[in-house]
Parts: sequence; C-alpha cells; structure tokens
Amino acid sequence: MNILLLGSGGREHALSWKLSQSPKCSQLYILPGNVGTSDCGLNIAGSVNDFEFIKKVVLEKNIQMVIVGPEEPLVLGIHDFFLADNALKYIYIIGPRMQGAQLEGSKDFSKAFMNRHGIPTAAYASFNASELEKATQYINQHILPIVLKADGLAAGKGVVITSDRNEAISTVTEMLSGAAFGKAGTTVVIEQFLDGIELSVFVLTDGKSFKVFPEAKDYKKIGEGDSGLNTGGMGSVSPVPFATPEFMNKITEQIILPTIQGLQAENIPYSGFLFIGIIKVDNEPLVIEYNVRLGDPETESVLPRITSDLVELFESLALGKLDTAELSVSKEVAATIMLVAGGYPGKYNKGDKISGAQAQEGSFVFHAGTKNENGEVVTDGGRVLAVTAMGPDQQAALKTAVARINEISFEGMNFRSDIGFDL
Repeated sequence: MNILLLGSGGREHALSWKLSQSPKCSQLYILPGNVGTSDCGLNIAGSVNDFEFIKKVVLEKNIQMVIVGPEEPLVLGIHDFFLADNALKYIYIIGPRMQGAQLEGSKDFSKAFMNRHGIPTAAYASFNASELEKATQYINQHILPIVLKADGLAAGKGVVITSDRNEAISTVTEMLSGAAFGKAGTTVVIEQFLDGIELSVFVLTDGKSFKVFPEAKDYKKIGEGDSGLNTGGMGSVSPVPFATPEFMNKITEQIILPTIQGLQAENIPYSGFLFIGIIKVDNEPLVIEYNVRLGDPETESVLPRITSDLVELFESLALGKLDTAELSVSKEVAATIMLVAGGYPGKYNKGDKISGAQAQEGSFVFHAGTKNENGEVVTDGGRVLAVTAMGPDQQAALKTAVARINEISFEGMNFRSDIGFDL
C-alpha cells in the first residue's frame, strides 16, 4: 500500500526507516520530512496542519494509510476531517480523533478524566482567565514546590516548576493573560509536585485491545547530571531497568486498563498511540500526563528494538483487529543521544554544514532538524540529529553511540555524554 507519514523530526525519520522495511509498504511519502526521511521515501513540501493540501496529496498519490507523527494535527481534528469526507473516509488514519486527542490537547480535560476513572495522578486544580484571584489564593495555600501547566499545546514548553510563591503567582498571571503561552495558557492547571523517577510508556490501541510497546526514559535538561534548562529531549534509553515486570504490571492494571475502559465508558473512540508519562513514587506509578502520539527522542530508542512489521501492526489497528497482531521486541538495549545546535535551547544558529552523518552499520543517525542546501546537509533546528546504538547492555550501547558521534561534526555541536547516568 501507499503510505503518507506526517511530520519532520527525529521521530518521523525513525518511523519512516521502520515503515520502509515492510513488504506491505509499496511507496512511502513523508510530509514535509527532512534530509533523513528522503532516504526512506519521497518528501512532499507542505504543512501538517493544511488538511485540504493533505487531501490533495492523498488522492493524487493513491494513499491507503496516513500516519500522524506530531500531536497538533490530531488535536486540530485531522482524523475527523478524513471521516467527514466521502473521498477520504475509508483511508486508514493512525492517530485518534479530536475528542480522544484532548487527552493531550487539554491538561484540564485529561486530569478530570483521570479523576473520573480513578487513575493515579497528582492532586490538582484548574483556573481560567477570570479566576486569577482564586489561583493566587490556591498558590498561597499550596505546599512547595508547585507545578504550573498551560492547559493547551505549548510545544513542550508549557510547564513551570517553582519553589517561589511570588514566581508562581507572576507566572500564572502571565499565563492567564495570554502573555506567556497565548491561548494555550488561558486555563492553567496547578499541580502537586511529585518526587520520583520518570519513564515513558507507549500503548498502541484500537480502543478495545492494546499492545504495550517497549518503555523508554528520556532526558530533558540541557546539562550533564540533569542540570540547566529544559529541552525537547537530549536522549533516551530503552528498556528501563527499574521498569520490572511487576512494576509494568502495576502500570497495566492501574493505568492502561482504566484509561481504555474510561474511553469506552465515555464513548470516546480511540485508535492510535497513547504515550503515558509515568513517575514512580515509592514503587507506585502515577500519571504525569497523556500524549496521543509517540515521543521524541524515545521513538528513536523504541523502534530499533521492535522486530515486528510496523505496517502490519498499523493495519490490524485500523481494522479493529489489534488483538490478532504480534508484537516482537529485541532484548538488546538501545541508547539515543541528541546532537543539538550551540546555544540551544536558547538562541542558536541554523545553516551550519554537517559532516559525517551518513548511514553506517552498527548505529542509526536519525535526522531531526536538517535540510539540504545547495547539495549539502545543514542544520535547521535546535535538535539536529539523534544518534542511536544498540548493545547487550546500556553501557555498550552508549559507548557505540558516543564513538559514532565522534565522527560527526557541525559548528557549535553539543550533546550530553551522560544519558542513562541515573539508571
């Protein structure tokens, strides 16, 4: 079948690499893609949020399956757009409808959903733009530190953790006025701070049955030892040593099953990935947040460990027969290290020439922020490349990844050499 993948980051390069291996994939198109995805299929320039243009591409290229990489088109209703169009409604869409996508699109919706269905999470309260005084009172009574979250999509930047009440009040004031995160912050979720260790759990579900993909742990801070500013992710490892079979069983029983049963009870159709951010506190799992797509850079560690045909899995999902599909996972450890532009996550350069990033046996170089300029590969984002290696254990995988990184260069290149240090 002809397949269209939407997105342009490292996650999409990893997906396109895996999809293109399937004998069921006749032709893969990536919109808009990047330099790396062009090795796996044909890139098409365009916006993932331009649904009319995507319709045109789907009909012109005789697409049978559309896989949605990023969250924004899902929250904006691309799945619903296809279902409402007679020319598109029979095409397989991998990603939930708008109603289900609210699990990521609205923190307030997702927290209320968790509370309704007894899913363990941090205590919280929500406030809108007319409730600044109430929010201030709540902060003044709250135990520190305190977590402030913009309700809507804020490109991964809508979370502030502080131990200073004055900073919390000024941050909430900026959020509710729209000055901090625009419309995304005009409702704010104020949460209890949880102290523990985090992991990412990925579930593929057709709304009835589900498959749990390999778990991963990502590293958000720019500096060694988890110091400095937050980023989109500086690396990841899979599997996660503390995610024992017993702990994963707790996640299934206390979180995954109640979530799917809750969606059914509320008549919310759901078909696609559910990425659950988990924190382990006193050996118990609690939900930090839901996401409605795969994570990045976790995907770059998770997909190399999957030995099953991904297109077959997606086809079973679209047909509502996921329970009959097989998910096989390698026992090897995968480690991913992000190479980022100098200055990131602050101001950084674009257009710097990259050398040494070509494919090699024994490791993967997934492109995240690159473009082709006059025949040369150059930087085009803060997170530029994701280098993934596999090995019998974490140290071996990391050693191979660092050796590969030493062959790559671009002006101001930065990376963390301590990914997995806390495991």
